[in-house]
Amino acid sequence: MAKGDSLADQLFNRDSVGRLAGHFEDAGVFVAAPFVADVMADLHALDLKARITHIATHLETHLPRDFNAADAAIRASLPAPLDPNLKDNDFGGFIYASLGVFVEKQGLEDHFETSMALLMTLTQRFSMEFSLRAFLNADQQASLAHIHRWAGHDNYHVRRLASEGTRPRLPWGHKVGLTPDDTLPILDRLYFDPTRFVTRSVANHLNDIAKFDPDAVIDRLEFWAKDAKQDPCELAWMTRHALRSLVKSGHAGALRTLGYHDVTVSQADISVAPTVLLNSKVKINATLTPTTDGPLMIDYVIDFVKPSGKVSAKVFKMKMLNGKSHQKISLSKSHHFDGTATTFRLHNGDHKIHLQVNGRIVASCGFVLG
Repeated sequence: MAKGDSLADQLFNRDSVGRLAGHFEDAGVFVAAPFVADVMADLHALDLKARITHIATHLETHLPRDFNAADAAIRASLPAPLDPNLKDNDFGGFIYASLGVFVEKQGLEDHFETSMALLMTLTQRFSMEFSLRAFLNADQQASLAHIHRWAGHDNYHVRRLASEGTRPRLPWGHKVGLTPDDTLPILDRLYFDPTRFVTRSVANHLNDIAKFDPDAVIDRLEFWAKDAKQDPCELAWMTRHALRSLVKSGHAGALRTLGYHDVTVSQADISVAPTVLLNSKVKINATLTPTTDGPLMIDYVIDFVKPSGKVSAKVFKMKMLNGKSHQKISLSKSHHFDGTATTFRLHNGDHKIHLQVNGRIVASCGFVLG
């Protein structure tokens, strides 16, 4: 691929389409050249997700119309499974995502069991979490029955699919109507997995749940710590990864789980220039004196005021350190008030900034943004 090619061009191109077609030709399913020509005629005009669907659509015209025959043809054409001895980041060949979409389109309605079995086989070549979600939405209980069995599979790609495919907020994935009561029992079977590829998915799954039910996540992590089936170092990593969004927001319960307990201070102050210009960088100064020894996570929180008068609070990291009783801590950090950002627009007016220690606000001051 040439430098500067899009991700779509890097993953779905003549070489990868030819490789997929070659598997089918080698198995005597169809001749590669006409399939490649059909796919490539319109491929470059499409974005990444559209290319996957486009390839799947052409598979429909080249594979047998009978789904059971197509299932057999796909199985006969697949390359060997991904290396089961690897531990992480082995996603496989993205071109095989099109096979998952083919299964969605052709097998979901009338061939549920055959399709689920095929997804289990395909995920050992490329992760099938996106295609799995169509089946969860079609028949949740039947899908979950398969997924619970997958959680005990010998192949770690299948075990990972049990977690990744049921994530509440899978990026780029279709929404599924699963609750923590549906998925936490699956994670209970996966959290002590020896493979980081699986435990990272479990932690990401918990991070999803934490966005709407933080107590459920904290309770489960505490239970797993007591259950003691996972290596303590790995579980500590999983806990930090699972709680990262809560920590960023200053959630006190998550911070306590990580060892950042409630702290009292005998003195605390935060200051910034009384008037701050849009697109400027300003220094934020803070001091505090804890009354006990212990780890401190020190953040600053800015209350951004919208034109409607509503406040949107954003937490920013300042420092993590071990505090000493009655020893004053002085910190400063530069903050850029980016007036050109489109993801979070800044507005003129009265604002507030707070000093937050282990999730608790200990000092505040006001400033005018203009």
